[in-house]
Amino acid sequence: MKKKVLIISSTPRKHGNSEALCDSFLKGAQEAGHEVTKIALRDYKINYCIGCEQCSLHHKPCPQKDDAAAIIEQMVNADVIVMATPVYFYAMSAQMKTLIDRCCGRYTEMSDKAFYFLATAAEEDPAIMERIVTNFKGFLDCLDGPEIKGSVFCGGVWHTGEIAERPELEQAYQMGLSIN
Repeated sequence: MKKKVLIISSTPRKHGNSEALCDSFLKGAQEAGHEVTKIALRDYKINYCIGCEQCSLHHKPCPQKDDAAAIIEQMVNADVIVMATPVYFYAMSAQMKTLIDRCCGRYTEMSDKAFYFLATAAEEDPAIMERIVTNFKGFLDCLDGPEIKGSVFCGGVWHTGEIAERPELEQAYQMGLSIN
């Protein structure tokens, strides 16, 4: 069955290492016949949540005039959400966290979604991915029926392009290919 797959890349670097994982996942998902959209957050204006309560208390649209609402709409409509981040100081990127915080008004509409997590870091310790997934789980704990389907971590890559020829690219591709 054809699925709507949304890949969210939060690297600020064009052609960054975590984006390479996104592109491999995308290729696999497309080859499996799914409808795939990739969003690079660096190309959008997403302001911080200002805590005005318009969305959560009054159930009105966010008063901020930026690109967050359009991205969140795509999250609501997706069957599969892939969240990709470079690891900065053992945490997800600020770009990803900012988007997650802006989901406040519509997170209850993100039910029964499959999630995949992709991350890259200069540090090689695979335990870093546990920290990242734990952070993402904080978001998923607020959703109804989310399912973590998989994750790929590629450590030991810092500068752009260092991920080339790494086996994690194939892992991301296979993960995309295996969406069912």
